[in-house]
Amino acid sequence: MATLDLPDNILASLSTVLLQLQQSLPELKQAPDFSTAAYKWQNHQLKPIQQAKKIYLDDLKGIERQKEKVIQNTLQFLNGLPANDVLLTGSRGTGKSSIVRALLTAYEADGLRLIEIERDDLSELPEIQKIIAGRPEKFIVYCDDLAFNAEDENYRSLKSVLDGSLQSGSNNFIIYATSNRRHLLPEFMHENTPVMKADVPQHHELHPQEAVEEKISLSDRFGMWLSFYPMDQNLYLEIVEHYLAKANMPMTELARAESLRWCQSRGQRSGRSAYQFSKHWIGSQQLKAL
Repeated sequence: MATLDLPDNILASLSTVLLQLQQSLPELKQAPDFSTAAYKWQNHQLKPIQQAKKIYLDDLKGIERQKEKVIQNTLQFLNGLPANDVLLTGSRGTGKSSIVRALLTAYEADGLRLIEIERDDLSELPEIQKIIAGRPEKFIVYCDDLAFNAEDENYRSLKSVLDGSLQSGSNNFIIYATSNRRHLLPEFMHENTPVMKADVPQHHELHPQEAVEEKISLSDRFGMWLSFYPMDQNLYLEIVEHYLAKANMPMTELARAESLRWCQSRGQRSGRSAYQFSKHWIGSQQLKAL
């Protein structure tokens, strides 16, 4: 049978077109792989994270009250007892997301699993529920830095899953979310100012207070709220010393002074900045010893 010989430039063009077409097509769905403990919801699929970073509850200093409450809630969940969805709010770098990730390290052997989801994918929460329905493991669906702008409709999906629909309340599915703000939707000054009907433009709501109530109700759907606060200098230095001790390094006067300069350059004292400085200091000292 005769073959069709095409010029190299045409073959190259066809190859480019096929590659572009392949990239534009949706990714083929695969059966979920439940052999790992951590997952990422991405492109409408549950994708396993093969080597999730290990974070330990004992390393999180200065937030004992918050740890105690979230651990108790998680243990209730793992034992099939009533447990609440949790909203962790407060200053950046104070351990909100670290607590959630540390729970996986502590309770993976007890069947705990973690699914990370982006805010823009919250409308797909019901799909995640369907995928994990009937699984023996217990899944924390975790959304970091949760907040919405005034036009974002994803918050309605989250409200529905939290407790607004008949499907909510799954016994192997719970939501933990972190946010830098207590109220997840923006509130505006005019919404809290008495409005006369004559002052309301035709395209504005006649009952703005109802819109305010709807915004606040999203936070109310979380059964447990935990707040995190900035730390003082002593606690910051204690955390630095803790990480240095794990690497068998002393907290020298030089390390102390450098750690304070480090947090001043970051504009905050937090567990995150203490951990970041400890990595810098330990690495620099070990490099000198080479």
